[in-house]
Amino acid sequence: MAGHQEYLTDDEINRFIDDLDADNDSNIAYKELEQKLNEVGKQLAPKPKRHHIYHDKEEQGKGEFLRTLIGTNESSIPRAKFAECVRSWEIPSLEQDRKEAQDEDEYVKSMSTWRKLRAYWAVEGPQIAFMALVVGFMLAFGIWQLVKYLTYEQYRPAFGWGVVLSKTCAGVLYPTFFFLILSMSRWVSTLLRRNYIISRFINWDLSQSFHIKMSIVALVFATIHAIGHLTGSFVFGSKPGRQQNVAAVLGQDAVPRYYIDYVRSVPGWTGLTALGCFYLLAILSMPQVRKWSYEVFQLGHLLMFPIIGLMCAHGTAGLLQWPMFGYWLAFPTLLVIFERLQRFALGFFPIVADLELLDGETVAITTRIPKYRFWPYKAGQYVFVQVPKLSFFQWHPFTVSTCTGKSMQVHIKADGDWTNALRDLAKNGTKNVKIGIDGPFGAPAQRFYDFEYSMVFGAGIGVTPFSGILTDLQEHELERSDSSGSESQSRENMTAQPSPYEGHKRVDFHWMVRDKNDLLWFSDLLNEVTRSSEKTESRSNLDIRIQTYVTQKRKEISTHVFRWLIEKYRTPEHPQSYLTGLLNPTHFGRPELGSIMEEHYEDMCKVLAERAKEGEKWVGKGKVDEVKVGIFFCGPPVIGVQLADRCRALTARGRAEGRKVEYHFMMEVFG
Repeated sequence: MAGHQEYLTDDEINRFIDDLDADNDSNIAYKELEQKLNEVGKQLAPKPKRHHIYHDKEEQGKGEFLRTLIGTNESSIPRAKFAECVRSWEIPSLEQDRKEAQDEDEYVKSMSTWRKLRAYWAVEGPQIAFMALVVGFMLAFGIWQLVKYLTYEQYRPAFGWGVVLSKTCAGVLYPTFFFLILSMSRWVSTLLRRNYIISRFINWDLSQSFHIKMSIVALVFATIHAIGHLTGSFVFGSKPGRQQNVAAVLGQDAVPRYYIDYVRSVPGWTGLTALGCFYLLAILSMPQVRKWSYEVFQLGHLLMFPIIGLMCAHGTAGLLQWPMFGYWLAFPTLLVIFERLQRFALGFFPIVADLELLDGETVAITTRIPKYRFWPYKAGQYVFVQVPKLSFFQWHPFTVSTCTGKSMQVHIKADGDWTNALRDLAKNGTKNVKIGIDGPFGAPAQRFYDFEYSMVFGAGIGVTPFSGILTDLQEHELERSDSSGSESQSRENMTAQPSPYEGHKRVDFHWMVRDKNDLLWFSDLLNEVTRSSEKTESRSNLDIRIQTYVTQKRKEISTHVFRWLIEKYRTPEHPQSYLTGLLNPTHFGRPELGSIMEEHYEDMCKVLAERAKEGEKWVGKGKVDEVKVGIFFCGPPVIGVQLADRCRALTARGRAEGRKVEYHFMMEVFG
């Protein structure tokens, strides 16, 4: 880990030895170490995996590990001598993470108000701007209808206050339903992702959250719209004394008009039926229903199509104004209908896939897309997966982990009824299953390939799109390096499409998880990238550096020490971690963002110096005196604010020192 490291204090070492010395004889015996290791193992991995050092089949590895700790073949070692041995292990202090948290808080506190606002805007600004645009449309059309029905003299004498309230709500509902339906379109999200500026401003990866918000707004204003008519305009418009005023608006043939006539009219019954269906859809969309039966939740959403049809018919009579609601709904509705019809049709053309259970909770699905299928895949995209054996109607989105040509793989972590059923299917020995695939959709981190140097900071499962990017990046580099010595392959590659990754030099991948078990589902992919990097290290232009962090705090000193020791213990026969199963090192605690960024900046300065020294070699390859670094972040906004500010600070520092090192911060959200 970058930065100044503080190791175990004398007090922490004494506490650790006290935990080990079960018989208080001032000696640490091999059996005491073994007993404590087994106790700690139950905390770190209640269900040991094959790679864990305290797994039954790893007895030999456990014995070698414990002998390494003692540093002797003797059965016991004096306490004082063992304390010196513990110091030599260089285990980070428990206080380290607490100090890092304090440093982060102090860093944020030290920022001026302007810097905080600027950094916050870099993280949240585009989303706020888009919501402001949507709210602006809603207010504009609502105010337009309000002013119209307040100022036009014929409406209020005929229908009273109800018509003003109802039509104001109707104005708000025009753009609300437009964006509500449009948020369901995956085609739109994929199209928008092709342009970085638009995709940052209209982040359709947050469409689910946006869809829920817009649905609540639509339901509220639709209800008020109905109340305005049912208790206002219908009541006033049916009074005998107002019939002449009604005739002035609707025509002489429309009077006399009674309350029931308004309800029986096309606008009346279609509006009430649509509102009733809308409430039913909302009830079927509740989290409790979704948890109880996802299929009921999904089938309930089919109500949206009759609702949209009723709403289009609702305004066709044109009683009060030119019917425009249908025009607002037409484009997004047709788009969603075509998408759903395509998905429904794809369900009748399943493809064979291989199922593999990885760690008891994660299933890997591997398949090959048929030649006749259009497959415009880009690294980081996701697909909808259907397994008819589990449910014909359920389609779930998952990020493509790896894809070479038309061979693709997705990793699915059991976290719900459908995913649990899929895991059980794999557990029961099912190796092959038919699946439906719809996609690919989205294209996260499109600007990833615009930079020679990139840094990725991610948290949890949200960084899965970068697994596809890393493996895709590595695949192209392997192709390049393997074909460099073959003339025939070189000629073959001349006819192939140029790789979008040729200019990439280095990727720093920092992945934060709460618990080390969260690393297991991803370990195979990361290890493959690491092995590929080692194979091509001597002839590769690509440098991938992977760092993983387990942020879960451990208060027990023994647990803290043993997990560090197990992580550091590697053998030629077992090069991967006995704790995480990863080839790359894993750190325990938060990443030191300041030290990591500082170290990277120093490396970039060395790159500039090397370029200046080589001189003519760099002509035609880009600017010799300039390095642009892309910082991609997916995780808690509080970390994003710090990264955004550090990017600006390092860019300013480079400018002040006469070095053109620029750090470009990009917030990524994957859904």
